[in-house]
Amino acid sequence: MSMTVMRPAQGCCCHFNNAINNCFNLRYRRTLKTPSLAAEFPFVAVASPPTRLSLSLRRRPLTVASSSAATMSSSPSYDKELAAAKKAVSLASRLCQKVQKALLQSDVQSKSDKSPVTVADYGSQAVVSLVLQRELPADPFSLVAEEDSGDLRDDSAQDIRARITELVNDTLSTDESSSSTLSVEQVLKAIDCGVSEGGATGRHWVLDPIDGTKGFVRGDQYAIALGLLDGGKVVLGALACPNLPLTSIAEVGCIFFAKLGSGTYMQPLEGGPAVEVHVTATENPEEASFFESSHVLTTRNSSQKLGVKAPPVRIDSQAKYGALSRGDGAIYMRFPHKGYREKIWDHAAGCIVVTEAGGLVTDAAGKDLDFSKGRFLDLDTGIISTNAKLMPLLLKAVKESLKEGESCSSSM
Repeated sequence: MSMTVMRPAQGCCCHFNNAINNCFNLRYRRTLKTPSLAAEFPFVAVASPPTRLSLSLRRRPLTVASSSAATMSSSPSYDKELAAAKKAVSLASRLCQKVQKALLQSDVQSKSDKSPVTVADYGSQAVVSLVLQRELPADPFSLVAEEDSGDLRDDSAQDIRARITELVNDTLSTDESSSSTLSVEQVLKAIDCGVSEGGATGRHWVLDPIDGTKGFVRGDQYAIALGLLDGGKVVLGALACPNLPLTSIAEVGCIFFAKLGSGTYMQPLEGGPAVEVHVTATENPEEASFFESSHVLTTRNSSQKLGVKAPPVRIDSQAKYGALSRGDGAIYMRFPHKGYREKIWDHAAGCIVVTEAGGLVTDAAGKDLDFSKGRFLDLDTGIISTNAKLMPLLLKAVKESLKEGESCSSSM
């Protein structure tokens, strides 16, 4: 017995220079066809949407032997959990897209009123929480997430509570397995399920309901990022990227998903064939391109020492991990300001998506990320990711750049 899966043709997306690099340097922008703003969010005004761009990937069919097929779809562990995770982030994406369609026509970027982002953030968390509990009723439920309903319970948040509840019910009604209408209190309780502390024992879902809120507001990249910890290890991840180009200009929005030991796959957000993806195999730093996030000086000094010639690419959210997993770039570096503590929901899903695609994700000292310590990652300085061939060179360049930075700081 065999199964046909789609996978990118060799070399089609392993190099990120030239035309593809130019496309990505404009942050994967896309145009959204928006409904009347007044119909969705009467509290924001109108502005122009961004330009649409996309990335084309050529694909060829791959026939997988029965043993490999069993690894992907018949493994005895985490299959039902992965299916639930994919459904959860897909439905949450629908809610976020609905909010963003109205938001992109507004001038909320220049206003203090962040109500639309608040609605999407809480609504996404409620949807994921409810779907996971509904799809996995026999499992003890623990969710480590960014939000709780404290602010929503204030009297001044009555309109926002009502809008979130409306959007959650509308979103869940599009799924055949949903039958009942939820009250405001039921939605708030679903949000509050995200107060778990995680840890090294048991199973814990880890969620960022909207990773990259700045990108969300601008109409650029954001992600709904969901991972599952078992015994402190990330065992699966589902990463929905509603604005990330898939293939042609008409295909925008994709889900990356990975399960421990089973590889990483990508499929259209609205459903379709799964595509196995892999990190780039490039060994030459001069041919590598890189994504950057926070502390640009350290990132660019490291890339220069490594010999990277391509300009950096800035993308909001864990969409960077998804792009890296399919070979759109070769390196990702993140160096936040001193004293910042990384949250596990900012990296759990993206980390397994990259590692199952053949990449490595470590801290600046080359140590694997430890998700067993609770809601925060205790790590050395920053996070870097690339393939196994470039990692030793990258670690050396990062170490030298950090040392130079410390010398400059001490001499001032």
